Order: sequence, then structure tokens, then C-alpha cells
Amino acid sequence: MVVQKTLLRRVVTLALGELRVRETVHVCRARCGAPARRAAALRRCVPPGATFGYDVLVHVGLARFLHHRQRDEIRTELRERHAVVLSCGQVSHLARRFLELLAALHLARAPALRAALAADGGWPLHVDATGEDGRGTLLVVWSGWRAWALGAFKIPSERADAVLPRLREVVARFGEPCAVMRDLGRAMIPATAALVDSFERAVPILACHLHFLADVGEGLLEDAHRALRERFRKAKVLPALRALARDLARRLGRDVEAARSALLAWQTADVSRHRVPEGTSGLGVVRGFVQWVLDYAADSRCGRFPFDRPYLDIFERCRAAGRALDAFERHPPADPAVRRALGRLRRAIAGILEDAEAAALATTLRARAALLDELRDLLRLRVDGRTPPAGDVLDPERAAAELRDVQRDLTRFEVELRARRPSRGPAQDTRRAIDVVLVHLERHGENLFGHAVAQPPEVGGGIRLVDRTNNALESFFHALKHGERRRSGRKCLTQDFERMPPEAALVPNLARPDYVRLLCASLEKLPTALAEIDAARRRAAPPAETGADDVSDGDDAPLVSVSLQTADRNAVRTEAMTERIRRAARSRAPKIKRVAG
Repeated sequence: MVVQKTLLRRVVTLALGELRVRETVHVCRARCGAPARRAAALRRCVPPGATFGYDVLVHVGLARFLHHRQRDEIRTELRERHAVVLSCGQVSHLARRFLELLAALHLARAPALRAALAADGGWPLHVDATGEDGRGTLLVVWSGWRAWALGAFKIPSERADAVLPRLREVVARFGEPCAVMRDLGRAMIPATAALVDSFERAVPILACHLHFLADVGEGLLEDAHRALRERFRKAKVLPALRALARDLARRLGRDVEAARSALLAWQTADVSRHRVPEGTSGLGVVRGFVQWVLDYAADSRCGRFPFDRPYLDIFERCRAAGRALDAFERHPPADPAVRRALGRLRRAIAGILEDAEAAALATTLRARAALLDELRDLLRLRVDGRTPPAGDVLDPERAAAELRDVQRDLTRFEVELRARRPSRGPAQDTRRAIDVVLVHLERHGENLFGHAVAQPPEVGGGIRLVDRTNNALESFFHALKHGERRRSGRKCLTQDFERMPPEAALVPNLARPDYVRLLCASLEKLPTALAEIDAARRRAAPPAETGADDVSDGDDAPLVSVSLQTADRNAVRTEAMTERIRRAARSRAPKIKRVAG
């Protein structure tokens, strides 16, 4: 080897600070074409041709995708704590580079991760997709017992032909799962069925109990609840109540604190005399009465439909308020201002209380909600529609016995429903409601149970339970979106999700000590592991650099979606495009001469 050249480089790392490094490059004396030999110690710290080291890259990547810091926050921290100065563009570049190398390291450690999953007696595959406004669809394949994201992919939309190749890709790397947990989506059902059909052994496909219950609830309540909401909007109940509450607050002015004290005193006064006080105290009581009607959200249990029915709740409060006004008006207050306030409250809710259609809708919702609550109780789901994860169960045999009880009760409930279903007569709504539940049980009943997975003898035998819901993956998506909102400050994440690389879903794995131990031993050694995988990628041939062709199903062409993505929108939303089409529309096609006969 002889010296080819000597380079003077500026290098910045967290461990060494800013350095001026002189690097000597050697080549073969015979000029045989062998690659040049560069300083190995330097390449373990800094990528070739780069300024910032791997530890800076890891710091930026973790701050951006694990802690969801903004670029200015990352720059400020690096400048004040490590005297490292970065521009916003450099932060974005390092963050993207971090994701690229982390994904390569994840694939390189796939054999070790696969062995760990096999040592657990297998792994339950949880699959789901999320997005924002139908764009930026992110598909994640999740290991239920380890809580690892094994694969993350951007797909054009949630379709079976987009989901199935990705599922096969993950299974080829990490082995066949012992169970599959999915939602009730039209894409996931055929995709998971086709996946399991290709396995050598029978694997249960489980439907999420929460999605099942929510799907039944939407079928039972959605139409009636939407119609009741329209009746409220037509009657303008909520705007009238809010206006009354604001006007009373302005009327009270600085006396609002005294009015609150009077309201608290009135609540504990003699309840046998249904009277509203006079003066400022009376106005404060009426204001509190209005606020109580508006506080219908207090009756909710989890804040999501169909487990909560907000317009049914406010209808019940309006009905209770109307009956209470009847009692108060038997002994009306002498103060005309208080009487006028009570009259405004009466007029605000009169429109919905006198609406016969609204009353009929509320009656329908009560009966159907009782049927849904009965089904929820049979499934042993908590009041918020959720259930504790199977990994928290200390006694799997006892939990499996409880699941068998749930299955038995659900079978008995189905038989009872068929007996309760009126075959004819005026009870049409009862018949339709029962049919909704029976159709869902017939369609998804075989996928609701089978959570007890027998463990192989080499891992100790026995059974282990799969989660009854996809809540772990749903919570993962919630945390991901919450972090992105914290970073961007935007409520709508359409642009953020469309631009976010799918590898960002792998970063939360770094908060799992068991995953980090297999990936790089510790987070302190992650820069070294990324440097090694980067060097291996540079030495590898270009076809092997992607790391995905060896497990693909042979169809790597991107799936095209009909949705208007950002790149498509930028291509068609141009003046030239509009003008070209308008010119073609203004032109006249030549007339075709028709020959008789």
C-alpha cells in the first residue's frame, strides 16, 4: 500500500467535540483496482465525507422521533450542552439518515429478534393501519407479547392487495406467528385470511373485541343518533343555552363569585321547597342550571361513540330540566329578572322537548343502547369499552377459564336473542336491532375466541393468552400522533403523516430494553452499531443494499391509489395543466363525413 492522498477534514462529535482531522488514504502499489484504505478509527466515528459523527446523528434522531422535539429545540440543546452548532436543514438531514440506518440495523438483527420471539413460544401478530384524512396511510405489524414494531410501511390506502405483501414480508423475516389479531376492516379480513392460508400449521385469526363491539354499536345507534343530532341543530338548543349562559355572566359581572356561593348554598337548602332565590342569587342559580344542562359531557364514560351517546345525554338533561322548571314555576320568584331568565331557559329547550320525532328517536336510542350494554357486559369489557392486556394476566389458566365463560354466555345470548326476536307485529325496531346483533355474531363469531395459545414443550408448555383487543397498537398510534402534534403544533397531521417516513414507527422500539439489548446492547452503543451497519451497506453490492428483495413476493411495483397525494396534486394543480385542458375543450373536432348506404 502506498499513500494516495492526505485530506484535512472538519469533524464534529459529541464525545470529542470539534476537530481538525488529517486523514491519509492508502491504495495498492500495483494499482490493481482494490478499494482505497481509509482510517478505520475515523469511519467508526464519522460517516465518509460527512462532518457530524454518528453520536450526533443518534442524538438528533432520538430527540426528533422518540421525544418529538422541534428542530429549534434540538439545535438549542446541542449548542448549549455540547457546543455543536447545526442548521435546521442539517437537523432534518441527520434525522432522515438516522431512520435509514436504524431500519437497516433492524433488518440486520432480524435473526436475533426472530430467535427471541421463538424463545417466547411464538408471537401474536397484531396488524393495523392509520393515517390522517385518508392520506399518509401507515401500516404497522406489531408483536403483541414483546410490544415490538416488527415492520412499518407506507401504503397508498388500506387495501388487501397493499397489506398482504407487507404481512408476508414480515413473516418471512421473523417467522410464522402463533395467532393473528386484526380489526374488522374490509382490507384486513381477506389479507389476514390469505396470509394464514399459506402457513403450514393452523393459526387462529382473532377479531378485536373492542372493534366488534364498536361495529355492533354503530349499526345499532348511528342512524338514530345522527337523526337526533339533526333535531337538536334544527331546534338550535345549544346556541340558545350558550347565549343565555353568557348573558347571565355579563349581567352578574363582578358579582359572579357571590352568585357561585349562592348556587352552592342553594344546592344544600331545603329540597322540599322547590324555589329559585331572588336577585343576584337567583340569577346565579339560573346560570348554574343552564351550565348543568350544557355539561352533558359529564355523563360520558369514555368520550367515544357508540359507547357514549352525547345527544341522548343532552336530551335526558333537557327533559330533566323541563320537569324541574315545572316544579320551580309552581312557586315563581318575585324578581322579574329571575323570571325572565327562567323563561328564556324554558324557551331554549322547548323546541326539542315538544318535538315528537326527537322523543321517538330518544326512545329508540335507549332501547338499542340497553341491548349494546348487555352485549358489552357479556364480553366483560370495562365501562370505557376496553379490557386489560393479556400480558398483565398473572394466572393464564384462570383468564382462559374466564374467556370460556364469556364464550358460553355469548352463545347463550345468541340463542336468547333469536327467541326474543318478534317474528311479526308492530315491534319492527326491536326486530331490526336484534338482527343487527345476530348478523355481526354470524359474520365474526368464529373469530372472537381462541386466545389461549398452547406453548411448545421446549419453552415450558402450558398456555399463553393473546390480547382480546388491538388496544396496544391503537395506543401506539395515539402516542405517535400525540408526539407529532406536540412537535408540529398542528391538530391536523395530514401533511406530517404524508411526509413522515414509515421507519419512524420503529423508533419507539428503542424505549424497550429487551429490544435494545438485541439490537445494540445499549443505547450508548447505538452509534457504533449504526457505524458498522453503514460500513457493511457501503461494502455490499447495490442489489443487496435494500435488504428487502430477498423476502419479497416478487411484486415490488408500487401500488397506485386513486387518492390525490401531494406529488400528484402538485403535478395537476398547475396553470399549464388547466390551460391545456381548456384549449382542448375549446377546440372543435373535425366533422366526420357520413356516406349514405
